[in-house]
Amino acid sequence: MGALSHLRVLDLSRVLAGPWAGQILADLGAEVIKVERPGNGDDTRAWGPPFLKDAYGQNTSEAAYYLAANRNKESVTIDFTQPDGQKLVRDLAAKSDILIENFKVGGLAAYGLDYASLKEINPELIYCSITGFGQTGPYASRAGYDFMIQGLGGLMSLTGRPEGDEGAGPVKVGVALTDILTGLYSTVAILAALAHRDHDGGGQHIDMALLDVQVACLANQAMNYLTTGVSPKRLGNAHPNIVPYQDFPTADGDFILTVGNDGQFRKFADVAGQPQWADDPRFATNTMRVANRAGLIPLIRQVTVFKTTAEWVSLLEQVGVPCGPINDLAQVFADPQVQARGLAIALPHALAGMVPQVASPIRLSKTPVEYRSAPPLLGEHTAQVLRDVLGLGVVNIAALKEAGVI
Repeated sequence: MGALSHLRVLDLSRVLAGPWAGQILADLGAEVIKVERPGNGDDTRAWGPPFLKDAYGQNTSEAAYYLAANRNKESVTIDFTQPDGQKLVRDLAAKSDILIENFKVGGLAAYGLDYASLKEINPELIYCSITGFGQTGPYASRAGYDFMIQGLGGLMSLTGRPEGDEGAGPVKVGVALTDILTGLYSTVAILAALAHRDHDGGGQHIDMALLDVQVACLANQAMNYLTTGVSPKRLGNAHPNIVPYQDFPTADGDFILTVGNDGQFRKFADVAGQPQWADDPRFATNTMRVANRAGLIPLIRQVTVFKTTAEWVSLLEQVGVPCGPINDLAQVFADPQVQARGLAIALPHALAGMVPQVASPIRLSKTPVEYRSAPPLLGEHTAQVLRDVLGLGVVNIAALKEAGVI
């Protein structure tokens, strides 16, 4: 049994941040009921190509994007713009421990599905709201998407080639990182609220904002600004506080060198055939290497081009200097370490036979992650959940379907 197998989650969220949190809770054993719009469902079901292919190589209705964040869940279609649909969601909330939603601020109040309404029927409910800007502040009513938040929240000012370089300019991260981080922070907040509920009793409202998370995750770059008053600039693949800590050209491509201390720099200099670098007062300490970055980096580049990436990785690993290749995703999933850790899995799927998935990185010795089911088809579990959780009979369910409520 999973660590959270005693919990039921009502997931009203769509796209990525909320579903990501829901999937983490589901992987840890929670029963997660995903409530979707009849006919369309989660927006990401249509965010393709690519789509999952069936046994004949034909596209199914399941977009790869949707498949990334919805395994181990039960899909229930409910139109809660209708009174009968609102009652179904309220009844499910009354029997749930956690609710996750990412509607605009105040958007669920019109349906009696906001926290103030639901806590009256379930005081133990932990209600997690995820929005672009939070429940308060001048931007609270605005919609917020990951790309926009990466720009507004400062991440894109730090990502991309530096000014003066060819191709300079702001660049977003290649995955919706702010959404993912918000899903992770939301999960942490939910677990904290559960711990409080178990200790003192009572649920609570969690107010999560993509912008808050993005600013919080600026980490050392935020502190670089707050301690100096100077906004950090884009450095491409270089690090603002550590040198050398970036990509370098090799005889057959590029590799990443991440020297974290002066001892590692000396070892690198020896392997590079340039031991004098470690004794040069310009480069002997990290502080001096940062100050003299412009002098050191060209010297390293002149040396690294004479060996292949594999040669550099092999030689530097032998002396404990962190480094590695720059892999595409085919190389990632072919990597022996990735394979040894079992990061690519597959689950039975009703349309495709099997569906690939990326495994959870969480490894628990007593309550391991469970892979119970593939991301569900739209409405796959509607009748089952209404019957098993709410006790509705066949006639009631048929009437709700006839009325377009489910």
